[in-house]
Amino acid sequence: MKTIKKYIKIGLLPFVAFTFLCNSCDNFVEVELPDSQLTAPDIFEEMATANAAMTSIYSKIRDSGLLTGSPNGLSHQLGNYTDELEYYGSSQNVTIDFYNNALSAANNDLRGLWSATYNQIYATNAILYGVENSTKLSMDNRDQLKGEALFVRALLHFYLVNLYGDIPYIINTDYTQNSTVSRLATLSVYTAIKADLVEAIALLPENYLNSNRVRPNQSTARALLARLNLYAGLWDEAANEASAILNVTNLYAWEDNIDNVFLKESLSTIWQLSPAQSDNNTEEGSTFIFTSGPPPMSALNSNLVGAFPLGDLRRTHWIGEVTNGTNTWYHPNKYKHTLTEGGSQEYSILFRLAEQYLIRAEARAHLGDLTGAKEDLNKVRNRAGLPNTAAQSATDIITDILEERRFEFFTELGHRFFDLKRTNQLTNILSVSKPYWNDTDSLLPIPASELLLNPNLAPQNPGY
Repeated sequence: MKTIKKYIKIGLLPFVAFTFLCNSCDNFVEVELPDSQLTAPDIFEEMATANAAMTSIYSKIRDSGLLTGSPNGLSHQLGNYTDELEYYGSSQNVTIDFYNNALSAANNDLRGLWSATYNQIYATNAILYGVENSTKLSMDNRDQLKGEALFVRALLHFYLVNLYGDIPYIINTDYTQNSTVSRLATLSVYTAIKADLVEAIALLPENYLNSNRVRPNQSTARALLARLNLYAGLWDEAANEASAILNVTNLYAWEDNIDNVFLKESLSTIWQLSPAQSDNNTEEGSTFIFTSGPPPMSALNSNLVGAFPLGDLRRTHWIGEVTNGTNTWYHPNKYKHTLTEGGSQEYSILFRLAEQYLIRAEARAHLGDLTGAKEDLNKVRNRAGLPNTAAQSATDIITDILEERRFEFFTELGHRFFDLKRTNQLTNILSVSKPYWNDTDSLLPIPASELLLNPNLAPQNPGY
């Protein structure tokens, strides 16, 4: 038996791309693996096996960690953490701690989110190492794989830094170095993310590898860069990156029919993840849809449902209603099919055009281009059946944009939490509706087990 530590030191890739250093292992712990594995030279001798290594990363992102559509992912957990969802499930489920804003550094489920995400980052670094040392792959294939791996590494660190604050930015698979790594300041993490994305954009092709948009292209990396610039307050750069995507009219088209937005063939999708089985739908539908009350897990917060403007098509098309004759509950209905229902009609969408319009609208408003800002905002409002915004000042337009983001992106990968956080409104908004909310809840706790394994990760985030 050989350990991951040994393989990493001698520069091999033992099944890493297919198992992400094992689902059950800690990201800083050695794990023994069976002898029957492919080594890095074997994997990167052919594009078919190199592709399999890369696509296995997307499978793991879909199935575990922060971006999964299952109840353990951010769409569900941060919906409960903020004011989007109300929790009805078991008191033994970690979601109740999200809902009550009572997370603990000792929570094993939180530890699992951290570990799974860093394991996925390790896997991208293993891809980068294998590609750099391959003598068999063509330059185009090497660029494609390297660009994808850099994008994914940036994406995962982006979510981690916005959840945990200062974090390690892991760029290699050296066990000794990573076992003693320290946290970088958030600004330094943003700089590293940006560098990875700029390089990824230069390497990735404009077109997709296939029609289902499950492999990132140049615009996918630009979409994340536009969001990063928005969060950083770099308005010019945010607007420019969003425009670069919106101008690719040979690939993207605005979906005027609100019911088509979350279909797997939607031309407004920039990047999505396919289900595990070719005849399945994504997990989001199974996570959120329920057909009888009381809800088995979570339901939409009634205050959110009641806040939608009169005539907003998202209220009638993206929200389902369940009643037992006495009580009424609501559930997200963006994804309208459960996992095995009705064949494969929906994939998990991570980036879509509406976000780019609203990113550009907000950036333009900050830059003083109020006409352009309103045009972009109205693009989203009009599809929802709403009239043009009545806002005139930059401040009022930005207020309308943030409100529009609330209605457009509810229960999508934590947009509500991140929007409130980046605009310094978390405590002002959530302390009203969340009785246990504290200022320190703007950051999740670093898992206590990770601090024990690596004291250089200290200090713990405030409040934990």
